[in-house]
Amino acid sequence: MNILLINHYVGAPKYGMEFRPYYLGREWVKQGHNVVFIGASYSHLRYRQPEAGSDFREEIIDGIKYVWVNTPLYKSSFKRVINIFYFVIKIFFKSKSIAFKYSPDIVINSSTYPLDIYPAKKITKYAKAKLIYEVHDLWPLSPIEIGGYSKFHPYILLLQKAENDAYRSAFKVVSLLGNAKQHMIDHGMHPHKFIHIPNGYDKNEWDPKNIMDIPIEHEGLFRKLKEENKFIIGFSGGHTPSTAMETFIDAANILKNRNEIAFVLIGDGVSKDSYILRCKDYNLTNVFFLPPVNKMQIPKLVGNFDIAYIGGVHSTLHKYGTSANKMTDYMLCKKPILFSVDEPNSVIEKVNCGIRVAAEDPEAVAAAVMKFYSMSNEERDEIGKRGYDYAINNLGYDQLAARFIKEIFN
Repeated sequence: MNILLINHYVGAPKYGMEFRPYYLGREWVKQGHNVVFIGASYSHLRYRQPEAGSDFREEIIDGIKYVWVNTPLYKSSFKRVINIFYFVIKIFFKSKSIAFKYSPDIVINSSTYPLDIYPAKKITKYAKAKLIYEVHDLWPLSPIEIGGYSKFHPYILLLQKAENDAYRSAFKVVSLLGNAKQHMIDHGMHPHKFIHIPNGYDKNEWDPKNIMDIPIEHEGLFRKLKEENKFIIGFSGGHTPSTAMETFIDAANILKNRNEIAFVLIGDGVSKDSYILRCKDYNLTNVFFLPPVNKMQIPKLVGNFDIAYIGGVHSTLHKYGTSANKMTDYMLCKKPILFSVDEPNSVIEKVNCGIRVAAEDPEAVAAAVMKFYSMSNEERDEIGKRGYDYAINNLGYDQLAARFIKEIFN
């Protein structure tokens, strides 16, 4: 099968994010498909950009043919929108030649925003292919909720029309968000089109021979805490407002007289200094900060936790579902998960691999920590094993790639 995927921000290991298309594409190639990605030459999500060259320049990476559309650099939100329009318009006017050159059987429209549904539709028509709309985040709802845009803003109105058109036009809609089906139906999608394919993990990265030891600083802290028989609740990830680590620290403050419990934060981000200051204001001695680690060090890092933490701010967006990569990391490490996010019917509850509490509720977080602490090691191990079994049996990108294709044609 010939698969054409359009994703503005598509990446690869040598460039950086966005990785999901790469992982799926690599598996599709292994499964015998011909895979072409169309992406923008510049994306703020990458740490390195493709080399400048002719427009629609091709590059082969791990069997995937990348086609780079030249787009301008941007630093501001306005110039990012200009970059988006360059990408969409160029593909739109090149759609006939793209269709005939690559002869796709399916066209996957996969950018975060919905505007490239229009060139995707045109390519699909010329190629007589199936159109698949893949939803990572709900746009324009995300910029409305997070960015504070009015739903009557001209750009938002344009995005809303594109989203509605995408749901109506697509042969199938693949969503990373498990609870978004009704929202999509309300915006024009027929119920039978909905397919939920979450983020997954690359099995190569979890091969024992590829896993790396953690830094000496990290090893030293965990050794000390274990020698003191501390019960460790850990978080590894971005120290940003969206993770609401104030809740984590406030829970530590509630439990500051429980000397047997330690809270460990690993990572970096714009909010880290304020988190450290918050701990100083509380005079906390039970919270520890460590620098971020390499992705290949995550298994041994999380292996030192007794329970693993994921938090989020109050957001109406979370009711539609989340697909955090760190959740899969925690599952693969066989750790019980404390999930402080307003996501009903979360995988944590479905699999019974942890405890979900309300977002930004430090009392509930502290209570959940104590509930985990009161369990026997065997009880916690069983909870962690349920998450591990679910991840191993369902979330490998080889499994997700095969399921993606199978469910499209069911």
